Amino acid sequence: MLRVLTLSTLFPDANRPAFGVFVERQVLALAARDDIAVEVVAPVGLPPWPLTLHPHYRPRARLKRREEWKGLVVHRPRFPAFPVVGGGAAAKRLQAILPVLREIRERFPFDVIDAEFFWPDGVAAAGFAKALGVPVSIKARGSDIDHWGRQSAAGPQIVAAAAAADGLLAVSEALRERMSALGIDREKVAVHRTGVDAERFRPCDRDAAKAALGMKGPLVVSAGALIPVKGQRLALAAIAQLPEASLIFVGDGPDRLALEALTETMGLGERVRFLGVQPHEALPALLGAADVLLHTAEREGLANVWVEALACGTPIVVTETGAAHEVVDRPEAGRIVARDAAAIAAALRELLASPPPQDKVRAAAGRFSWERNGAELFAHLERVSSQRH
Repeated sequence: MLRVLTLSTLFPDANRPAFGVFVERQVLALAARDDIAVEVVAPVGLPPWPLTLHPHYRPRARLKRREEWKGLVVHRPRFPAFPVVGGGAAAKRLQAILPVLREIRERFPFDVIDAEFFWPDGVAAAGFAKALGVPVSIKARGSDIDHWGRQSAAGPQIVAAAAAADGLLAVSEALRERMSALGIDREKVAVHRTGVDAERFRPCDRDAAKAALGMKGPLVVSAGALIPVKGQRLALAAIAQLPEASLIFVGDGPDRLALEALTETMGLGERVRFLGVQPHEALPALLGAADVLLHTAEREGLANVWVEALACGTPIVVTETGAAHEVVDRPEAGRIVARDAAAIAAALRELLASPPPQDKVRAAAGRFSWERNGAELFAHLERVSSQRH
């Protein structure tokens, strides 16, 4: 029986059920095996009192410190977070939860630490592993390398943690190469792709799905946090060039008010809807209704929503970023375009005019499954554990 402690600051809770849902799905796939036991530590960053009374932090402060979440034992220890301070000290502050890990280990003597994001989780996990005398694996997902890895304070800590780790994972070949460019040993990194629930995400009657949303005609969906790096302004500029099409934004974030104002300024109010954050269970219907999923991010690892859209028979238009070429590996899967409104509009126009058959689009997602993801992660963690022990 392999005992695993998964460490992730990206993990859902009662207030944010869709936050880090890709980590949750991965852990559930791993825990479904008979030859493994898994517990999760999902640290909660909180500022000093009385800032915890602020509406932004109050729901987090009320979270249970230990609970059962979809059959998983999840610990939510607190660590100090200071919003106005730079991110360079984040991993050091996360070290505050080490006493909690020691308590957990007395009852649950885990064989390996599975850190699910490089910053600050992975850097802190390397310290935990040294203090507790257990091996550690760290997974890179995208922005932890592409953004934090290039910061003067965080970057060297990430490279040092990678050197100290017993095993490394990346969500794509492309990310593996970018890790190498930072100075991380490429041969130490294994590629571990995401999964998809092919029973939940599957083709449907697209017209009926649109009607359920009160919509008709060509429909483009964009899903993700509303932040500048995701490039939703490009999505608006592209849809403005397609007067017959509508656009739905799924997600929320600090850019929402500005995007809503821009929508009105551009005269797109009748054709653009902002749905806000939606539960993961609502995504199959939204992606199934869409003729195209549009993703305009400046940087990305391998977005789960790309694969989920393909499983629904919905082609994707993604900008040249991350693992785009590893997912859009055939014409039926969609198009990869420059981060340019005219190029995006042209790709959308082509797919809307001649949509590929849903079954051929879905076939592009056949390489991705949570069962495969869980099996590969188990093999990796077992290898990391056995090498050390």
